Amino acid sequence: MQIPLATYRIQFTPSFGFDAAKTIAAYLEQLGVSHLYASPILTSRKGSTHGYDAVNPREIDPELGGAEKFDELVEQLKNLNIGWVQDIVPNHMAFSSQNEMLMDVLENGADSKYRDFFDIDWNHHYPENNCKVLAPFLGKFCGDCLESGELQIQYEQSGLSINYYDNKFPIRIESYSQVLTYDLASLQEKLGRDNPAFVKLLGVLYTLKYIPSSEEGRERDDQISFIKRMLWELWNDSEDVKKHIQENIAIFNGEVGKPESFDLLESLLTEQFFRLAFWKVGNEELNYRRFFTVNDLISLRIEDENVFETTHSLILKLVEEGKFDGLRIDHIDGLYDPAEYLNRLREKAPEVYLIVEKILEPEEELPITWPIQGTSGYDFLNQLNGIFCDQSNEEEFDNIYYRFIGKAVSCEELIDKNKRLIIEKHLAGDIDNLAHLFKKISGRYRYASDFTMYGLKSALIEILALFPVYRTYINSGGASSSDREYIEQVMTQAKKNIPNFLNELNFIEKFLLLEFDENLTEEDRDEWLRFLMRLQQFTGPLMAKGVEDTVLYVYNRLVSLNEVGSHPGSFGVSLEDFHSYNSNRTATWPHTMNTTSTHDTKRGEDVRTRINVLSEIPEEFEQNLKQWREINAANKDYVGGRDIPTYNDEYLFYQTLIGAFPLDKEEYPNFVERIKEYIIKAIREAKVHTAWLKNDSDYEDGFTNFAERVLKDSPDNQFLQAFRPFQEKIQHYGILSSLSQTLLKLTAPGLPDIYQGTELWDLSLVDPDNRRPVDFSMRQKYLEEIKSKNGSDLLDYIAQLLETPEDARIKLFLIYKTLQTRQEYLDLFQRGTYEKLTTVGSLKSHIIGFSRELGEQKIIVIAPRFFTSLTEKGEYPFGEQVWQETRIVPPADSTNTWVDVFTGQQVEGEDALWVRDILQNFPVALLVNK
Repeated sequence: MQIPLATYRIQFTPSFGFDAAKTIAAYLEQLGVSHLYASPILTSRKGSTHGYDAVNPREIDPELGGAEKFDELVEQLKNLNIGWVQDIVPNHMAFSSQNEMLMDVLENGADSKYRDFFDIDWNHHYPENNCKVLAPFLGKFCGDCLESGELQIQYEQSGLSINYYDNKFPIRIESYSQVLTYDLASLQEKLGRDNPAFVKLLGVLYTLKYIPSSEEGRERDDQISFIKRMLWELWNDSEDVKKHIQENIAIFNGEVGKPESFDLLESLLTEQFFRLAFWKVGNEELNYRRFFTVNDLISLRIEDENVFETTHSLILKLVEEGKFDGLRIDHIDGLYDPAEYLNRLREKAPEVYLIVEKILEPEEELPITWPIQGTSGYDFLNQLNGIFCDQSNEEEFDNIYYRFIGKAVSCEELIDKNKRLIIEKHLAGDIDNLAHLFKKISGRYRYASDFTMYGLKSALIEILALFPVYRTYINSGGASSSDREYIEQVMTQAKKNIPNFLNELNFIEKFLLLEFDENLTEEDRDEWLRFLMRLQQFTGPLMAKGVEDTVLYVYNRLVSLNEVGSHPGSFGVSLEDFHSYNSNRTATWPHTMNTTSTHDTKRGEDVRTRINVLSEIPEEFEQNLKQWREINAANKDYVGGRDIPTYNDEYLFYQTLIGAFPLDKEEYPNFVERIKEYIIKAIREAKVHTAWLKNDSDYEDGFTNFAERVLKDSPDNQFLQAFRPFQEKIQHYGILSSLSQTLLKLTAPGLPDIYQGTELWDLSLVDPDNRRPVDFSMRQKYLEEIKSKNGSDLLDYIAQLLETPEDARIKLFLIYKTLQTRQEYLDLFQRGTYEKLTTVGSLKSHIIGFSRELGEQKIIVIAPRFFTSLTEKGEYPFGEQVWQETRIVPPADSTNTWVDVFTGQQVEGEDALWVRDILQNFPVALLVNK
């Protein structure tokens, strides 16, 4: 197994494919990256900018360059000793006409060889969905779309389809007869019965009558291919047959204004293996599992071995060929049985480096039995981010927030409220499906036969809303002690909340803990387990949509803490907890990933460090808030009895400006547009005044107009005059915190991941803002310069970097130097111990210090924090004037001489290392024992 030294995450897109990656390969090698960490590269929907909407898992995406360009890139990387970690998506594929496997299902229904590939309930409790796949993609009711002429039959080489704008749905082969035989007598009269083209058409129609079922193997596929080929030949060889088909299609497509003219098409629709429906129907009557609440991402039954083998064949081939050294598993919690999946994957790829995208709640542990190396790093991100939030000011910050918005709010209540909102508005159909499955099972037991759908659904909703983690992992092997604790915690509270449904809750509790009755048959046990496994698949989407995609945009106390995998109600992390967390990781997950920015984070890593600074100076922040609100009161619109934006959204707006305000004045016009786009996304995600499902244009326009007025680049803009001095102050301290954060990520237990472009300041916001093109030529230029500076002129160069921190060369310098040290001391960083260092002195709470040790090798990491009380704006925390008597106790058995990796300076100390001696020329230190 190749354990990466450091990964670099690339977001491949049609505009940044394999050829583009080849141009930066040498740069990555020089930077010190050991593995390229790639977004999904299997064929996705045309134009996809992320790759999580695969349409063909057995092909490398041609839009990225295809297999040939992929091989060229892999070869180039190997020549540079760079490996490849690949992000894969086992949970879902795109619901798209480009997805040939799914189209085969829509065309052939139960006779499709891919019938069991997708997580579809073919025997749905709604009769109109029975033996059909709901296709909720219409912009209005199906009947309205029909009579407005938006549903159209089309014909091409692949066959007949019903089209709705860009959506194409293949017609089942048996339905071709309806279209082809309509007014067939006229064609016969025109051509004559013995005409070769007419005879050929009759042959097609005869063959259509006797289509074999799937039970007859390839014969059905061969016959369908034969029919389509004959029909296409007729279309191209006989103008009369072509005209006959064209005229029939026109008749079936109807005439707008004549409702009866659409009867034929309506009849044809009823025969299909799909049911076209208004998109909102998907939230209530869905009969397939989606990715979260996204209708056009349909989930796979990856637990089926055939599905696994088919969708992973190319992935495993590339692992076997040594082209993939590692795999990152997307959305592990969406799988039916994550442990079974991971064990199967590990069996097929025993030496691959394996990590999972897993959101861990506070105090939650990653299942130790999983055969993986760790997570993709959100747990680390939140621990690291938390230590730069000053916990001592929590109460004061609460009060600032409450005073500004005019009321006290409870984060826990918001989480509960919004999870229930998601259940009601977005997951109603999924809950309904669970309740019907449970009703079917409960009817077999005399003590549960009187349970009503209402009672079962109420109990299920309560349980799901109370779930404190993304999911449990109970399977046929039973429940872990932690899973049992979560279940018991939920059930205890549910029984308090809805005592009228105690019987239902007690019954469900038996299921959740798999407390089988002794007389249960094997079939009954399988049904119990199926219900439990099903339920576990829906707690994750609820947590993601209710908290990540709603509460994190509503509870705005300190938005730097509102991050993927965080608990927004927690105000920072103590140093003691941070050190304990790292010690535990050294023992259990030494090769897990450390990240500070990803394609999914709500804010760039350097945006968060800026906003965290506010936690240190609450009084000053509030004074500025009051001033800004007074200045901007006149910039608000008053529509429908409300000021726009509301105080809560205005509070979010100011923090966002502080965090993301550009360092380069030339970026300012683009920044204003980015802020306006961010506003729309943030307030729609919040689901308070507007939403994706039903947007309020008055509120959205009012807020973006407010932003335009407030950010107008003019000399008489009072807000910017008041805002910029405070923002520049925060910016300076944010830079210092960012350097500490970066060093800690690169040296803590685990391996560091660098998201594309973040080796310079990362002032991006939530996607798609964080997926903007990266200027690699500038980064390459900076790195060449950094590499050339060493020896006697190093301190002068560092001084120059510190004079111009806005260009971010200082951050790149830190990353380069630290990654070179990781390479030199690879074993120490991968296998070494982690020890919290004792800090002594009046400023000990400002120092994050630890050592990494392996045998005689010892390294010390020193990263300061909370700079506002240490230095003035524009100054650096250097020397005795700042650090006074603060000192750290070096590791036992170390020599007296330490050398700083960044400055090359030597520090001496037997019983103590004085911070004033260490931090003289650079804001952080990485000391190597000599």
